[in-house]
Amino acid sequence: MTTFLVRARVLDTPDDPGAGGGLRSDDDCGLLVVDGVITARAAYAEVRAAHPDVHAVDLREGVLLPGLVDTHVHYPQVRAIGALGMPLLEWLERCALPEECRLADTAYATAVAEEFVFGLVSAGTTTALVFGSHFASAVDALFTEAERVGLRVTCGLVVSDRELPTDLLTTPERALAESLALASRWHGRGRLRYAVTPRFSLSAGDEVLAACATAHHEVTGSWFTSHVNENPAEVAYVAELFPARAHYVDTYDAHGLVGPRSVLAHNVHPTDDELRVLASRGASIANCPTSNAALGSGLFSQRRHDDFGVRVALGSDVGAGTGFSLFKEGLQAYFHQRLLGPDGVPLSPADLLHLATRAGALALGLADEVGDLSVGKQFDAVLVRPHADDPLDVCLRHAASPDDALAKIFALGGDSDVAGVWVGGTRVKG
Repeated sequence: MTTFLVRARVLDTPDDPGAGGGLRSDDDCGLLVVDGVITARAAYAEVRAAHPDVHAVDLREGVLLPGLVDTHVHYPQVRAIGALGMPLLEWLERCALPEECRLADTAYATAVAEEFVFGLVSAGTTTALVFGSHFASAVDALFTEAERVGLRVTCGLVVSDRELPTDLLTTPERALAESLALASRWHGRGRLRYAVTPRFSLSAGDEVLAACATAHHEVTGSWFTSHVNENPAEVAYVAELFPARAHYVDTYDAHGLVGPRSVLAHNVHPTDDELRVLASRGASIANCPTSNAALGSGLFSQRRHDDFGVRVALGSDVGAGTGFSLFKEGLQAYFHQRLLGPDGVPLSPADLLHLATRAGALALGLADEVGDLSVGKQFDAVLVRPHADDPLDVCLRHAASPDDALAKIFALGGDSDVAGVWVGGTRVKG
């Protein structure tokens, strides 16, 4: 049995700030961790007195946050980050899809998987819903690397049967067979789970979506993820391809793919009817602000999702997104709501932390395990400790309040400020 006592300044959001909760702040907190689980939380002196012989880890030089949760990120696109100046469909054709074709080479895919997992850890991401590859061998490579490092990853084979380069296409029969084979190897293995993943209904016709529905049904506890309503041209094309469907969301919902274990990315341009369906099914949306801005897709309406009761978390959307950092995504989410004026939601620092941690855990069905640093949760944590005299270090030393300190972390924080990362009590960075 591995036991240690953490002493730290801790910030987390066990209750949704938007629903009356707020930032929980403990300046000198003691967290007793036993076999990766937090078994006691109180003032450090109190926990120390109750456990005088336990090894203590002093992290007071930084700020300890829950591990970050990314609900939409593309593993094959690490090397495509930073291709700016194009809308979605052009960017896919010129940048993302040619790179994804290269993952047919298992050695290439293995190298990318290592770069991808390193990128997640470097940014403080401990849990991720990952858009996998069109090649089963590449998905194996990603799961293998995630298991080696110890991350919590939900991922699956990406399937399409039209509108993409030939190398990325499959058949309904092959999609089902390969998905089930991958799930049999990886789903429920340690911290890994399987996600049924049509790329989007633009590239996945009804027969492939039906195969996805079969896989989702047969793999107990599997997840479903795809894209929806990202770009106006994409939305219009999907409407042409599915004239019998009520709307974009219905292309998935007609096959029973929209439910509590569904996370759809973007949803920048939803109709009211779509929001009603998403809310009634208990599905979640991954808001990807930097990607939405980089591709010119539009500004995400947090208010409309809140009004309809649709759950929202954050996604980095690497590689249209400009990096793995959920601090950056939170800051961009804040900016976008400001730009919407009276139609935007004034996000507080606590809202940003909640979106980057517990909201993601809720979206992924992991809120009983991760998302905050409460007793009974896994010790998934991120230590933010900037270099001495860096702007973030200066600002944290002069922060007027815990909310102010958290605001400065989102405004200034980046990968270089992530000094330590733990997953299930095991330190994976720092």
